[in-house]
Amino acid sequence: MPANTTPLVNGEKANRREQIMTAAAELFAHHGFHGVGIDDIGAAVGISGPALYRHFRSKDAILGEMLNSISQFLLDGGTARVAHDGGPDEVLAALVAFHVDFALAHPALITVQERNLGNLTDHDRKQVRGLQRRYVEVWVRAISEAVPGVGERQARSAAHAVFGLINSTPYNRHLGDEELAELLGRLALGALHAAR
Repeated sequence: MPANTTPLVNGEKANRREQIMTAAAELFAHHGFHGVGIDDIGAAVGISGPALYRHFRSKDAILGEMLNSISQFLLDGGTARVAHDGGPDEVLAALVAFHVDFALAHPALITVQERNLGNLTDHDRKQVRGLQRRYVEVWVRAISEAVPGVGERQARSAAHAVFGLINSTPYNRHLGDEELAELLGRLALGALHAAR
């Protein structure tokens, strides 16, 4: 599978399925999964609701593919950051910067991911959870290498705490993106180094 260029778009231009997922993400983030109908999603991309069924079998399928795409994007991006040459502190800083950039660029996706795991089918929930666990483990290894004396359990808890901090961006727009990115990066790295 080629690496996604953005969480929902493979390649340079979004195809119709990707346009549908992007529009659905905005709608789900603003109105909730249950507050959005197929007709709403269709209208957002300029087609009739029933025409969506040529691309997705259901609204559940849209959500499932969306959350799987987000989770795969994060895992691929995190794995790429730790694969580059650099010391443990550089790797950890790259992971933090990657997640901060994702959160700032895609607040609707953060909101949908945070609120809708329970709305997935069992199959999709299992896939998403598996990808999310693998992403956490990328962070656990990076934290353990960069912060001497931190055990695996503390590193895992620290990773989840930092995700919560960074993923608060949809509700924290008091600063411009550049200033907020710099602040979140400092706070996240400070919190991780305080975990020992």
